[in-house]
Amino acid sequence: MQEILSFPKNAQKEAPVLEEIYNRKSLRAYSTMPLAKETIQSLFEAARWAPSSSNEQPWVYIYATADQTELYQKIANTLVEANHVWAKRAPLLVMAMIRTTFVRNGKPNVSAKYDLGAANAFLSLQATKLGLNVHQMGGFEKEKAIANLNIPNTHEPVVVLAIGYPDSPEILSDNLKERELAPRERYTQEAFVMNQAFSV
Repeated sequence: MQEILSFPKNAQKEAPVLEEIYNRKSLRAYSTMPLAKETIQSLFEAARWAPSSSNEQPWVYIYATADQTELYQKIANTLVEANHVWAKRAPLLVMAMIRTTFVRNGKPNVSAKYDLGAANAFLSLQATKLGLNVHQMGGFEKEKAIANLNIPNTHEPVVVLAIGYPDSPEILSDNLKERELAPRERYTQEAFVMNQAFSV
């Protein structure tokens, strides 16, 4: 199979998709404008309807708005500096985690992270529909998250989400501004879609 790095990238649609899918981005420039309670509920309602193994719905979220200073800082302070420097402006931070075992029998749920990804995708598309930006971050300190939020050993923190309305890239440092304004790129379908088995 051709090496992945040799496949082209572009930002053009190769087939029709929902506008929310095409318009979704992971921006870093956030307005500090707060989100209405109903808007926040709408995001988690979208996550609620995501598919999951055995309908287990293993996702769990702890969220804090910027005016909930203590809880907000408990989440924000888990971020590595490269993320904290811009994410601290987002009016909503979310610690996304999984229940590591099935509720019905206590066995390990090896699909839990996959299912959380689906829930986060639904949440992100709902956010795009509402004019919001979601940036998911794996760059956080897991042990600090567990300590700060008293997360039990039945749960595992996976990503932090920064959510809010976009602001001008001009508020960012030069290096982040450059990344914010860079053209979007996606591998073309030939890089990841096959209509045959792998060749020997």
